[in-house]
Amino acid sequence: MKKILLGFSALLVLGVGFFSGTAPDFAYRILPGYVPDPDRLWDEDPFVKSEATPGEIPARTVLQRHQAQVDTGGDQGSASEKVILFGDTHVHTTNSIDAFLYSLPMLQGGQGAFPPSYACDYARYVAQLDFYFLSDHAESVTPQQCSNAIDSVQECNALAGDNPDLFAFMGFEWTQVGKTAEEHYGHHNVLYKDEQRSKLPARPIAAKKEGSRWGAKLPTGLQRLDPRHKDYYASFNKIIDTVAALSPCAEGIPSPQLPSDCFEAVKTPGELYSKLDEWGLDTIVIPHGSAWGNYTPPNANWSHQLNADNVDADKGRLIEVYSGHGNSEQYASFNAREFDENGKPYCPAPTREYLPACWQAGEIIRKRCAAAGETDATCEARAVEARGFYAAEPTQNGFVTVPGTEAEDWLDAGQARGMFLPAFSYRPKKSVQYGLALRNFDDQDKPLSYQWGFIASSDTHSSRAGHGFKQKGRLNSTEANGVRSPVWEGIIMPEPEAPAARARPVESVDINALKLRASDIERTSSYLSVGGLAAVHAEDRSRDGIWQAMKRKETYATSGHKMLLWFDYLSAEGNAVVPMGGKVQTVANPSFKVKAVGSFKQLPGCPDYVKDTLEAKRLLKMSLGECYNPSDERYAIDRIEVVRIRPQDYEGEPVENLIENTWLVHQCDPGQTICELSFSDPEFAEGNRDAVYYVRAIEEPIDMINAANLRTTFDEEGNAVATRPCYGDYRTDMADECLAKAGHRAWSSPIFVAFDAGLESKPDQATAPGEM
Repeated sequence: MKKILLGFSALLVLGVGFFSGTAPDFAYRILPGYVPDPDRLWDEDPFVKSEATPGEIPARTVLQRHQAQVDTGGDQGSASEKVILFGDTHVHTTNSIDAFLYSLPMLQGGQGAFPPSYACDYARYVAQLDFYFLSDHAESVTPQQCSNAIDSVQECNALAGDNPDLFAFMGFEWTQVGKTAEEHYGHHNVLYKDEQRSKLPARPIAAKKEGSRWGAKLPTGLQRLDPRHKDYYASFNKIIDTVAALSPCAEGIPSPQLPSDCFEAVKTPGELYSKLDEWGLDTIVIPHGSAWGNYTPPNANWSHQLNADNVDADKGRLIEVYSGHGNSEQYASFNAREFDENGKPYCPAPTREYLPACWQAGEIIRKRCAAAGETDATCEARAVEARGFYAAEPTQNGFVTVPGTEAEDWLDAGQARGMFLPAFSYRPKKSVQYGLALRNFDDQDKPLSYQWGFIASSDTHSSRAGHGFKQKGRLNSTEANGVRSPVWEGIIMPEPEAPAARARPVESVDINALKLRASDIERTSSYLSVGGLAAVHAEDRSRDGIWQAMKRKETYATSGHKMLLWFDYLSAEGNAVVPMGGKVQTVANPSFKVKAVGSFKQLPGCPDYVKDTLEAKRLLKMSLGECYNPSDERYAIDRIEVVRIRPQDYEGEPVENLIENTWLVHQCDPGQTICELSFSDPEFAEGNRDAVYYVRAIEEPIDMINAANLRTTFDEEGNAVATRPCYGDYRTDMADECLAKAGHRAWSSPIFVAFDAGLESKPDQATAPGEM
């Protein structure tokens, strides 16, 4: 069976047992040409504060970058002339314990420590970003690591100079996971504007959960099997012990009055917002990975947290629509399971758009039953039973109801079809579009809704901020990973279960005994891609300019390329008066203008100044010697798509018809690197309801990592018949980058148009994004 060691800290949650065995082969296959220190492959101590590389980015390079992001838009007649800046709002280092896990020598992608200093070097020299935010998991960061991260941000800002080529920011991730849909709120990044310790909280705030704070330690047997790296394995356990030893913060005491080294945790977004309010700091909180089924229970829905207790319109201005863990933008009408009139879950039938995993569980059992010589009636009954067992499970563990399966047995069950780089095990009612369509009518005069602006990020777990510029080095640039050798496979994974011709309920399974087999992680690497970028329309190239653009929601997301995008609401005279992220009140049919510019095609390798500045070994470890290295040629814009969403007008209004994913499609002239579109909504005034509009600009197709996901084969009726997954373990063909054609894209923040009958005899009322 193919294995990958991915999924949200599955090894940590489940633990591994003690063992004995033979030391594995540590051929360093992931970095061809990299010859490490023969005495110590993992030669950086994760507890020793690492320094970023001194050096200046040539002033000419910074100027050219600035001009390319300003002058191109100088004639578009936008609502204001601003500079577009690109950054990454979601950067994990090996201060995050799951990132540390992925760095271990026993893993195919394990390359040792990637401390915060690497994020600075990667952002400055490799990805050539304008800004980044550190966002390590609050649940696993020690007080010393937190202090070191602040030092790193300050060091990076100092190295960027008086006319900064980069702005580094602090943040953390609140990593909440609910066992059931009703308990689930999801992951949120908490971002801060300032770098000074006096303007940052004393500690990050974790998500409260049952049991240990971050799972199990590694067994000491690993150090005996691999004595060359014994100190590195011991460091992992030391972090687990350090976090576990932190005293819980006392409840009922304002956060600023608590000791700096206690462990602070809250259960809900509302409690998180309240704690942040106690510090009185300017803060942005960004949900991310919302539709990612790896940690999101079936039937999860934005509606249960859309209430006054858990919505903060000031802090919750933005949402991450895309990262290297997949796209959470699009709504689809499928469900992993349905409920009858009595509230009992059942398995829905498959369609051309979706194969429910519960249904495939029944088909696996049916096939085995037939092979065992049972009658058709018996096999049908067992298939129905298997579907029922799977559908009854409210967590992500439904697949353990079928013993002894291979990844290929499941085909593409549970996955979204026909989407651009969708998140694994997609949860459509946690998609961004679904959230924008919902309203809470507890206050009939002022219904509550989400009014997010859009960003994207890398969600890197190796300090590789903004790593989506090239489709190379899949096991370096994505989070795909797996065991390094068959020996490690035998150590980490228990013996596979024998296939059975009958399913079983989840409650009859010893999840702990299954260890890594208790998580549906074997298909995950087919849904991991290079990361996205956050783009801001800033008043100027400054720290405050970046922050205020995010506060105004004058932002957009890209899938990794530095595309340029403008989206504006037009006045009756045809002038651009409200940019993306803004709000308008009107009774007239609204008009808009879009302009998109393709990103620069990339040259191989890195610019000379990068190779001259960075140590060759460091550059190879970080990026295989590949950097953002723009040519003078841009990609063509293939098309512009307009999305229209009409938020609910009354409680319980069905959402399916309110989301128009491709309400308007404009095909750009072939080969054009600049594409413009002006359009109006002729139905708005007659519809007498609010509407939300945003655009997607899509570049010409290129080869992209995992653009075909599981590489599913379908028959003439549209049924999945086979898959060819991309794995990350030792069996991986290093030459297979799992490429397929797709177009990089940029998603604008929406413009929110409110229908206000009281304005029939008055001009339109535009609201600046920051005043919403």
